[in-house]
Amino acid sequence: MKRIFALLPALLLLAACGSGDEKQSATTATVAATTVATQAAVATAAPTVAQATAAPRPPANPRLVLATTTSTVDSGLLDELLPAFEKASGYKVVPLSLGSGQALATAERGEADVLLVHSPDAERTFVQAGHGLDRRLVMHNDFILIGPDKDPAQIKTLKVAADGLTRIANASAAFVSRGDNSGTHALELKLWKQAAITPAGQRWYTEAGAGMGQTLQIANDRQAYTISDRATYLAQKKNLQLAVLIERDPALLNIYHVIRVNPSKSDKINSAGAVAFADFLVSPAAQAIIAGYGKAKYGEPLFFPDAGKDETKLGS
Repeated sequence: MKRIFALLPALLLLAACGSGDEKQSATTATVAATTVATQAAVATAAPTVAQATAAPRPPANPRLVLATTTSTVDSGLLDELLPAFEKASGYKVVPLSLGSGQALATAERGEADVLLVHSPDAERTFVQAGHGLDRRLVMHNDFILIGPDKDPAQIKTLKVAADGLTRIANASAAFVSRGDNSGTHALELKLWKQAAITPAGQRWYTEAGAGMGQTLQIANDRQAYTISDRATYLAQKKNLQLAVLIERDPALLNIYHVIRVNPSKSDKINSAGAVAFADFLVSPAAQAIIAGYGKAKYGEPLFFPDAGKDETKLGS
C-alpha cells in the first residue's frame, strides 16, 4: 500500500506534462491508482479492527466441568481464575468443589472434564491407570498444623509435624480430621503413619467428613488441633481463634496439578475444553493471577505459581 501512495506524485506529474488525450489518460490512471490504494488500505485495516473488537468464537461445546479441591474454592482463587479463562476462551466452567480423592473418583466415572487437585500420590495412580492425561504442575503453597492459642499439647516449639502429632496423641488433645479422602486428609494420614500412631477410633480424634472450610469451623468450635492448607486458613482467619503452631516442615509442601480426563472415559468428555483450561492454567496470564492473589488482602500470596519448574526443587 505504501508503494501505491508513493507512485501518486509521479502519476500527477505525468498528467500535468502531457497533451489533451495524454492528460485525460493520466488523470484516469491517477484516479484508478487512488481507488486501488484506498481499497487496499481498507482491506488491510479491516481485519485489524475486527481482531481488536471481536469476542472469542464460541466453542462447539462451551460447558466445561472442573472437579477441584475445596481449597481452590474456599480460598477464593477460582473466583479470580475462572472469569479470566471464560472471557478469553468462551467456555463456561461448572466447578465441582470436592476433596481431591472425590474429585479423582468423579473424573474416573467420566463425570468431569478436567481436574485441579493436590494429592500427588493419588494423582499418579490415577494417570497410571489411564484415567488422566497430561498431568502438569500449576502451583504450590503449604499445609500448617494449627490449634488453640493455649496449645495444651505444647507443640509450638516443634519443627516437625509428625512430632507435633505424637504430642497431641500423648496428651489426648482434641484433633479434627477432614476424614474425606482429600489431599489434606491424605497428607494427614501420611504424617500419622510417620509418627507410628493410629488415631482412628480414639476419643480425642474426630473425622469431620467435610471440606476444609467446614473442618476449620468445627476445629474452632471445639478448640481442637487440625491440619489445613495455608490459603484456606488465611481466607478464614478472621473468623477463627486458632493459631499456626507448626509450619515450614518440608513434609507440609502442598502441590497442585492440572490433569485432563482421558476422553475414552466417556463420549461426553469435553476434551477440547480440558486442553484449553489446562493450557490457560500454565499460561503467563494465569500464573500472574496466582502470583498476585492474596497479597493485597492478606499481606502475602496464598499460592506460588510453578508452571515449567522442576517439581523436585519446590520448597527448597
